[in-house]
Amino acid sequence: MNYNEKNCTLCPRSCSADRSTFRGRCGAGNKIKLAAALAHMWEEPCISGDKGSGTIFFSGCQLGCVFCQNKSISPGNFGAEVEPSRFEEICFELKEKGVHNISLVSADQYMPYVLPVLKRIKERLSLPIVYNCSGYQSRELLEELRGVVDIYLPDLKFFSSELSEKYAKAPDYFEIAIEAIAEMVSQTGVPVFDGNLLKKGTVVRHLILPSHRSDSIEIIRRLEERFDKDQILVSLMSQYTPNGSDGAPASRITTFEYQSVKNALDRAGFSGYYQERSSAKEEYTPDFDLQGVTKK
Repeated sequence: MNYNEKNCTLCPRSCSADRSTFRGRCGAGNKIKLAAALAHMWEEPCISGDKGSGTIFFSGCQLGCVFCQNKSISPGNFGAEVEPSRFEEICFELKEKGVHNISLVSADQYMPYVLPVLKRIKERLSLPIVYNCSGYQSRELLEELRGVVDIYLPDLKFFSSELSEKYAKAPDYFEIAIEAIAEMVSQTGVPVFDGNLLKKGTVVRHLILPSHRSDSIEIIRRLEERFDKDQILVSLMSQYTPNGSDGAPASRITTFEYQSVKNALDRAGFSGYYQERSSAKEEYTPDFDLQGVTKK
């Protein structure tokens, strides 16, 4: 990987931070930092199955949405620094729990330190690697993941540049994200299942935001324009929960908003998943207490 620790340009923000001496805009320094590692049961059914997804939550995030559901570990940057050798151990500890895959959540900022480990252990691990990300990825970084990541789980958060500026200070979000997803699809091809479990493919997630159903409907239209119906799965998420941050929407979505976006996705004809509105509860967000990160 072509990475300069003293001039970090891993993500589309290209903040040029010297991560050997201070943290970049994403909150990351030059060590892997993790908040939790657990068998996660609340992902899409094809990811969690009946034994859970071996989910590793990384600290920090290059996008930094004000409404982040994981604000304690993303903008809050909670976590513990670990060596690459400990990250390797965590992967195998999760495997011993019987998980269906290893899922990396918001790992972009640590890939120069994580990717060499994944390449070394992938064959021995013999589990699909899931890359759970914001959609705000550089194609250069994604190209480095070819052959390592089996399943991409990107968000496609915003179409409107006004919205992405308002909520994430990223007016170029959609242009970056749609090209990133195209790269992901080029790597995974059409979704491949073993029974009910996804083994390879790209699942595009979209979280409906209160008062912005028209943006959600436009995102579905743009996916229709760009991808064939069999190229991607789409997961429509209704779990938006107000987090108390300044500038974040203060209400949950309405039944009308949810149903109108769901109807648009039905008409588009993509296969995938619908999250029931009852999932908009804080209890569906894991506790980030270093579970599985530090040795007992």
